[in-house]
Amino acid sequence: MLYEKIKRLYERFRLEHYRALFGRIREKAGSLSATEAYTADVIYLLGSPTVSALADTLGVSQPNATYKINSLAAKGYATRTTSDADRRESRVSVGRRFYSYYNTDYPFIERAAGRVAAGHTAAENTLFETMLGELADALEQDAAQNRKS
Repeated sequence: MLYEKIKRLYERFRLEHYRALFGRIREKAGSLSATEAYTADVIYLLGSPTVSALADTLGVSQPNATYKINSLAAKGYATRTTSDADRRESRVSVGRRFYSYYNTDYPFIERAAGRVAAGHTAAENTLFETMLGELADALEQDAAQNRKS
């Protein structure tokens, strides 16, 4: 069943992500706590969200999100930029230190995708790419609908 295969794939991605994430967390001054690491990851995944968008995504209050951002900024993992058009709005993005801390490449996915692609025709690979794109779009639409409710 397609659902079961997608669920299994999602769980493998999550497990690999957690393994890598917790492998980077170190118990030393200036390192990130698990909560900070997750917050930095969400900022990275959202691109350059506003503080309120980050708060909404994390399901926390805006002051709580600001606290998390300030903590990350103090350690060099995030930067906050105030909008020139509206001084009340600010955006947060990951800092330079984030990229040395996080590996934003996914070699395990690249290797697995290469093995799968090698066993199929170009037409099959094109169809699979199309279906994965549609799945990603459907997940994004579902997430957007959930945020509205």
